[in-house]
Amino acid sequence: MNVQSYSSFAYAVEPRAFEYASTTHRVREIARAWRTPAQIHFYVRDEQNDFFELTYDEANDVWAIRAFGKNCPITHKVKIP
Repeated sequence: MNVQSYSSFAYAVEPRAFEYASTTHRVREIARAWRTPAQIHFYVRDEQNDFFELTYDEANDVWAIRAFGKNCPITHKVKIP
């Protein structure tokens, strides 16, 4: 899986686009971001208003994705400028 992300002091600070089902999805909004000891998680909304969870596994340098469709798994959202 290919994820394009903004990186500054670390990799995967903010996802900007990703490939899913042979389609490139641009991130319109990060609804939530959090870190666990081994992973970075992002709930994102794309330009078609579909929600996804993008998870970056730092130790293995791999991304995983989970699709939610139009149903946001949370209610608090953070907009990307």
